[in-house]
Amino acid sequence: QVQLVESGGGLVQAGGSLRLSCAASGRTLSSYVMGWFRQAPGKEREFVARISGSGSTNYYADAVRGRFTISRDNAKNMVYLQMNRLKPEDTAVYYCAAKLVGAWDYWGQGTQVTVSS
Repeated sequence: QVQLVESGGGLVQAGGSLRLSCAASGRTLSSYVMGWFRQAPGKEREFVARISGSGSTNYYADAVRGRFTISRDNAKNMVYLQMNRLKPEDTAVYYCAAKLVGAWDYWGQGTQVTVSS
């Protein structure tokens, strides 16, 4: 079992930055692929970014590539999402997730990010 707790959300003006954190407990984080997802009001949850267990490989949704950076610190059991040049359309609840293979097995409770224009 893996427990995930997100933090770092808040209100920011367009063009600003936020850094989200995800604290993991329960298992050795390095075994898991970690990801960030988001869900805007009235929309389905969508993929944002993922990072391999070692941190050597990552992948981004087209909407955030070049603006967001995912990283991890396995020694601290932490995953981060650095969000730069934020846009109003980035407003959503952001979720941290973990998986070994296949489907995402574990989810956090989410943290709200609001970008004002």
